[in-house]
Amino acid sequence: MASVNDLLTDALDRVRDTVHGLLDDVPEDRLAQPPADGANTVAWLVWHLTRVLDTHVADAFDRDVVWTSGGWFERFGLPFPASAHGYGMSFDDVRAVRASADDLRGYFDATHAMVTDALAEVTPESLDRVVDEDWDPPVTLAVRLVSALNDATQHVGQASYAAGMLDRA
Repeated sequence: MASVNDLLTDALDRVRDTVHGLLDDVPEDRLAQPPADGANTVAWLVWHLTRVLDTHVADAFDRDVVWTSGGWFERFGLPFPASAHGYGMSFDDVRAVRASADDLRGYFDATHAMVTDALAEVTPESLDRVVDEDWDPPVTLAVRLVSALNDATQHVGQASYAAGMLDRA
């Protein structure tokens, strides 16, 4: 019988496989190219989905955020504060996310390792633990994990769509 850890890790691994496929297939010079005016780029989408996974899971498990603790903030050199994760960004901000496939993959993989490690701690009982009281109702670990994985799945799908559009251009 599959455990909750198995299911969550499988979902995360599927996002990883798609991220890796994108970064293997999209030419480096097209990662930061919008597929249409005003659209998110593959680089921004991969960066954003990784930032959300990183911050949401690190917060829920009281872990260090990989973006800053792993030196990725400095390595990327983006013109945003370290706390930026993509919400509310303008098209100009999206276009400012320029990163190599190696850096995007490295940051995603480091975040994947942190999240996988955190998921190993999940028990059925821990899923009801409140991790964010700033919402009504307060957010439980179960809700936060499903939300973060849903966000990652949606954004990696958008990145795949953007890559397909770039391929046709």
